Amino acid sequence: MNHLVLMWVIYLKRTNTFIRFLLVGIVNTMVGLSMMFLLLNLIGLSYWFSTFFGNATGAIISYFLNRSFTFQSNVDTKSSVLRFTAVILIAYLFSFKLSNMAAEFVSPRFYLHNILSKDEIAVFIGVGLYTLTNYLGQRLIVFAPKEKIRCP
Repeated sequence: MNHLVLMWVIYLKRTNTFIRFLLVGIVNTMVGLSMMFLLLNLIGLSYWFSTFFGNATGAIISYFLNRSFTFQSNVDTKSSVLRFTAVILIAYLFSFKLSNMAAEFVSPRFYLHNILSKDEIAVFIGVGLYTLTNYLGQRLIVFAPKEKIRCP
């Protein structure tokens, strides 16, 4: 069984970064969403508090998996953690603010308000937007390979 796992890991390391990012994203999204809905519905905390701490939990997992597995990066940890934090905060604020506004529009028009609350709809929209904006930031800003300087 370990041989199959090793073959799978080797295969995944040869795929493009977006596929690996999505796989890491599945893991951290499941953890983050679980945390969001636990805080929102079971504990009764606010939308912003729940989405922030759900994303923070997923982000910690995301940093380590994306650094080692997705982008196979050897960038300096101290500076990359700062860039990573900036990217996820910007992606979070942009995505979840936009999704909160979009849920106001989507909910009554598609009769989703009978199934999900406005906040729950906003969470699902926000997760999709966050995935796209976060990937672009991680790839282009946080874990971008340093270009080799050529001497003439």
